[in-house]
Amino acid sequence: MKILKYLVLSIVLFTGIYSCTDLVEKPVGLLAPEGFFKTKRDVQAAVLAFNGTLAHENLYGRQFVSALLFRDDMCDLAVPNADRGFVNNFDGLNSNNSMMRSIWNQFYVAIAAANTAEAGAISLNLSEEDINPLIAECKFNRAFSYYQLVRCFGDLPYIDKPVSDPASVATIFKTPESKVYENIITDLKFAKQWLPNLQPSDCRSRPTKGTAASYLASVYLTLKDFQNSYTEAKYVIDNKSTFNYMLEADYQNLFKAIKTVNTIKETIYSIDFLANVIGVSGVNGGGAYNDDIMASMTMPKDYNAGFGSLVPKLAVYNSFNANDYRKVVSFDSLLAGKHYTTWAEKRPHIAKFSRFPGDAFITQANRYSDNNYQDMRYAEVLLIAAEALCEVKNGPNTEAEDYVNQVRIRARNAAGTIRTYPASVTTGLSKATFIDLIMEERRVEFGFEWKRWFDIKRRDLGDIVFKGANSTEPRATFDKTRDYLFPIPQTNIDVNPNITQNNGY
Repeated sequence: MKILKYLVLSIVLFTGIYSCTDLVEKPVGLLAPEGFFKTKRDVQAAVLAFNGTLAHENLYGRQFVSALLFRDDMCDLAVPNADRGFVNNFDGLNSNNSMMRSIWNQFYVAIAAANTAEAGAISLNLSEEDINPLIAECKFNRAFSYYQLVRCFGDLPYIDKPVSDPASVATIFKTPESKVYENIITDLKFAKQWLPNLQPSDCRSRPTKGTAASYLASVYLTLKDFQNSYTEAKYVIDNKSTFNYMLEADYQNLFKAIKTVNTIKETIYSIDFLANVIGVSGVNGGGAYNDDIMASMTMPKDYNAGFGSLVPKLAVYNSFNANDYRKVVSFDSLLAGKHYTTWAEKRPHIAKFSRFPGDAFITQANRYSDNNYQDMRYAEVLLIAAEALCEVKNGPNTEAEDYVNQVRIRARNAAGTIRTYPASVTTGLSKATFIDLIMEERRVEFGFEWKRWFDIKRRDLGDIVFKGANSTEPRATFDKTRDYLFPIPQTNIDVNPNITQNNGY
């Protein structure tokens, strides 16, 4: 099921009903729920509208995910652009950066949507059994948004109710990062309790119990609460049949837009874009909704309106084993500098977003696609379980090794031809070696899926990957006392002086 068939509803909600609020500069206030929500169906409509807030150029259509990719050690900026360059180079990034403003504001739009829908659901005074599944979805949506924000910005304003008085925005203080995480966990636990095992039509853009547990596992891993991380990941693994999860046999299928509609059982949570809305090709939702530009960002500049901006260095391409099928899937061909005059070296290109984007190539300038961006897949749950269990046991055991081997066995299937690489995990590894193995497995398995930067941060790998002898993207200017967080947009500080800036900005 393509959740973006509800895009028109999202547009109505955000450009019609909410037009009285400046969501771009002050994205914290929406309508009072008692003025709109009369029935459960009204709540359902608002819940579905949340998905449209993520399928936006400011988030999964370009700005958020490309900022994370520029920040890691796998992607580089090939086409000069000041704001992107500051993010990419750890040099010159400040509070006026347009990418930071886009990310911050749009996630608060999403949070406002979740808060409003939740308050509307509560206002109906229905029984727990009747309304709590929808409230649980609202809580998941809010937790998901704050989880992305807190990892990027640290302490930040935590708002969990609709804001009816815009003047009150100027009185809000930043909530400590630890408290934000506490609230995220509380919301995810409620979601796990009340969400269904499957959504209608097995839609993977709406959360289930398995989705909530998977994100709990990820949150706990980020917080280094390894026992709880393992417990949640093991719950998902033990109940994979109930949630209809399994590894996709062919790794390439994970990145074929027409395949990921509802046939990929590895997807745990995705953000959906749609090239054709109600039968009309290349129509976005206005205000950059349903605007997916990642194919153009990663394609060669002179190919099908590609921008050629987000391009790995040759060292990254060479760091993938030549026998790994995931290298074939992740990269496009090497192209010489003739494709952009400032290139002084051959450049590989990212293939995951542009090779099979559905109808994108028959629409205008590749701005619209059928891509379902998978923010959580079953393979990640397996690797979370392996990493957390290794920490709990102070070293790998057979169970942890098996989780990694499941991912590696799938990787050997190269479109039906079984390869010998990657080999199964060598037994008897030390804890440190096994953790390093998992981090490398994540780097390859989730290459260019915006996971790497958060891995670098949570494992404090910055000095190693940017300043070490084996760095694929050396950055002498990296400073971990500053660069693990983004700067808070200056426009928000100007509106509310109570919001202090992050260190170093």
